[in-house]
Amino acid sequence: METLRVIDIIEGTSVDGPGLRTSIYLAGCEHRCPGCHNPHTWSRDAGRDMTIAEILDAVEAADFNVTLSGGDPIYQAASLLPLLKELHSRERTVWLYTGFTYEQLLEMPDAKALMPYLEAIVDGPFVEALRDTTLRFRGSSNQRIIYPNTKKDLQMSK
Repeated sequence: METLRVIDIIEGTSVDGPGLRTSIYLAGCEHRCPGCHNPHTWSRDAGRDMTIAEILDAVEAADFNVTLSGGDPIYQAASLLPLLKELHSRERTVWLYTGFTYEQLLEMPDAKALMPYLEAIVDGPFVEALRDTTLRFRGSSNQRIIYPNTKKDLQMSK
């Protein structure tokens, strides 16, 4: 049975993508960005194991679209694929936050496999010197919102 290491699930948040969302915070991050607001998520052993079914139950109970954050969900990319496929079949949109750049994700087979199931990716490490509280859904100006499944090659939001 496939599991993910989950720190927390927050229902009804409005800061991790458009509308009210269920944010799933996953364990593990090696970026360790100075000024990170979630350093408690860095350890891969933090949180608890949850089955895909348990996570889906939480998503359905809240009845919101989904954001994956952390930590960095890409460290659990292979295990995320079944969850994303099921969320997609239930017509849930998914935003994913990662410290990797979009270009790096395209070079990672497990991460690239997630792309068809993501509405948006917020990419890049948090850079404290570039912190900008006026940006929507991002912490620093180097981070981009990328819509990987648009008809255009790549759309980025500034």
